[in-house]
Amino acid sequence: MSSPFDTDSFSHEENESGYMSADSHYECLPDIYFTKPHLKFLNKQLNQLEPEDILKWCLISLPGLFQTTAFGLTGLVTIDMLSKITETVPIKSKVDLIFLDTLYHFPETLDLVERVKAKYTNIKLHTYQPDESYTAAEFEAKYGERLWETNDEQYDWLAKVEPAQRAYRELSVKAVLTGRRRSQGGKRGDLDIVEVDETGLIKVNPLANWSFKQVQAYVRQHDVPYNVLLDRGYKSVGDWHSTLPVAEGEDERSGRWKGTAKTECGIHNKRSRYAQFLAEQEAKQREAELAKALEGLEVQG
Repeated sequence: MSSPFDTDSFSHEENESGYMSADSHYECLPDIYFTKPHLKFLNKQLNQLEPEDILKWCLISLPGLFQTTAFGLTGLVTIDMLSKITETVPIKSKVDLIFLDTLYHFPETLDLVERVKAKYTNIKLHTYQPDESYTAAEFEAKYGERLWETNDEQYDWLAKVEPAQRAYRELSVKAVLTGRRRSQGGKRGDLDIVEVDETGLIKVNPLANWSFKQVQAYVRQHDVPYNVLLDRGYKSVGDWHSTLPVAEGEDERSGRWKGTAKTECGIHNKRSRYAQFLAEQEAKQREAELAKALEGLEVQG
């Protein structure tokens, strides 16, 4: 059996330069791959650039690039920057949006989605909801009321993590732009510009270096649509049941999951965490089914 590295496996013309063309039949190249030294080098270089330049690098470097957004302030700035870049620079790549509709967003957030679609008419929005649930009533009929309180891991999986993984699979996502910034505090304090998760998904945080005031100033200067809840003391807006206004001097995301140790919604946690959660849920279900079967045998006996 010939090795893909045998000289006979490709033509002299393809090997003439000493490198393999991406158009050749040499198919063992990964879609996107960074070694640790390469990733460290990229982050050192990108960390010195402005967000617009980071986004330009993304557009020419990352195939399968999408933006995940809940239409928070940072994500809105990214949308606006991308729209301006693609209008003024001869880059044909467009970045579609992925929005996870948990069924529990504020009405103000859903109104913002429509205003963004009206302003940025060239963007394509892919909306994903909990599997086979199209309304909060349907979701609660299946899983009970206030699942975020009774089993927050299951809620995160059903409302956010599984829909995100489904979106990545169906859309062939290789890299995503996020709205995370270091100034948001919590686990985000040491964010890199480019990260690679345990499955190989590339996550880029183009505004990681910016403060809330910088983001806010950009929104005002460029007339970017934003969530009216920000005018009522909110700084980070998620589901209505786990979002509160932020007091003066508090961290930007302190209004999320107030009174708990939770700081992330799930999609930025390790996927292995949810694999373990699902395995535990399945084991509990098997135990319950076995106990029920044994109870039936005792009744029959």
